[in-house]
Amino acid sequence: MSAATSRCPWCLGSDLYRRYHDEEWGVPVHDDRRLFEFLILEGAQAGLSWSTILNKRENYRRAFARFDPNKVARFGARDVKRLLADAGIVRNRLKIKSTIGNARAFLEVQREFGSFDAYLWAFVGGRPLQDLRRRMKQVPARTPVSDALSKDLKRRGFRFVGSTIVYAFMQAVGMVNDHLTICFRRTQLAGLPRAASSATLRRK
Repeated sequence: MSAATSRCPWCLGSDLYRRYHDEEWGVPVHDDRRLFEFLILEGAQAGLSWSTILNKRENYRRAFARFDPNKVARFGARDVKRLLADAGIVRNRLKIKSTIGNARAFLEVQREFGSFDAYLWAFVGGRPLQDLRRRMKQVPARTPVSDALSKDLKRRGFRFVGSTIVYAFMQAVGMVNDHLTICFRRTQLAGLPRAASSATLRRK
């Protein structure tokens, strides 16, 4: 199979992009720490390219306690100062402070729903949405589901969770399968089983 015809064209620019596309993008995630990581990284991307964030990903993991929300929620002024001096991440004060605030909001969701996974996947009934997109221009930047999730996250105190960011997050964690019909990963991911852990939960 040639890369040009077997993969989504957005991933063909680098080996890092291809690995991310082949191994992670669109794979359903149900681990809360991984969900927190993707939520923060998608917010960090705002106004930047995803390749920038991928290249800084290990630095983010180091800087933000391997994305342990319990630890990040305890970050204070000294940590903000440290992070603003860290050239390995995006040194944006609003994004850094929002990450700490989002960790605290994340813990509140865990307390209310038992896990962030249960809360999140209820928005799609526990099953990845399966889209049939033939071309990149058919892939939306936002949907009614991302609008609803974005609105609820904001209500709960999350920041950098606009609908466009949330839809990119949904794509990344497999809530929606937006691999194009030409892509070998679309069929592979379409066959994954339903998530029993959150399928029956309803949004509050």
